[in-house]
Amino acid sequence: MKRINKVWTIAALALIVMIGAAFMPAPKKITVKGSDTMVILAQKWAELYMKAHPEAVIQVTGGGSGTGIAALINGSTDICNSSRPMKRSEMDKLKDRYASLGVEIPCAKDGITIFLHASNPVKELSIKQLSGIYSGKITNWKEVGGPDMTIKLYGRENSSGTYVFFKDNVVKGDYAASCQTLPGTAAVVNAVSKDKSGIGYGGAAYASGVKHCAVKKDEKSPAYVATPETVKANQYPVTRYLYMYLKNRPAGDIKAYVDWILSPEGQKIVSSVGYFPVR
Repeated sequence: MKRINKVWTIAALALIVMIGAAFMPAPKKITVKGSDTMVILAQKWAELYMKAHPEAVIQVTGGGSGTGIAALINGSTDICNSSRPMKRSEMDKLKDRYASLGVEIPCAKDGITIFLHASNPVKELSIKQLSGIYSGKITNWKEVGGPDMTIKLYGRENSSGTYVFFKDNVVKGDYAASCQTLPGTAAVVNAVSKDKSGIGYGGAAYASGVKHCAVKKDEKSPAYVATPETVKANQYPVTRYLYMYLKNRPAGDIKAYVDWILSPEGQKIVSSVGYFPVR
């Protein structure tokens, strides 16, 4: 009888555990979508966070800042990564659908880097010269102190936040029709690395295998490359924030994840990937 009672007790305990597990809330999958500039960083954040929190499930995809913002508006992502600020028209769409203008969280800094072929002797360019190059007014490297060689332009597609930021803050007008748009900064870097006459732009974390061209605010200013020191001191003239956008203030699992990203541990990953801490 004692043996039977013991068996029933074990069975009852197992049933209680099973019932308890059935009623425990399952971990929420956090979806992150948007900026291709940020995708390496976002994947690294997710990987290390899930390693430290085995119950967490975080899915990261790119597609461009515009794609991520559209996904936030239509409700298909929890977090949008964007390498540009949201436009007022995009905020209005959020407001119409969710009665919220969204929540903007700066999570890293980036110095948009100018990529040249390793053999290009040009060492620095001003914002005005870059504008002239990408608008098509300057078409030969000899016009900016380089060899007699036609400039080949490489850039990002128009769904990219980097495309928009560079257009608004450097080109300050329309891109030249000859600019070849590519789906991601890695593709831009790859193209320039193989083209002696090429020039490209993109996030600092992707700038390997090409020459980094120093940039100066104007002709009278010193030229800088993007480093932790020049970005922190606001000396590098093409510095920007990288953002996470949410529909509402983060709560629960999402808040825990965002808080970790902004913590010293999360910001250390920003540096290891090749971007710059937000603080």
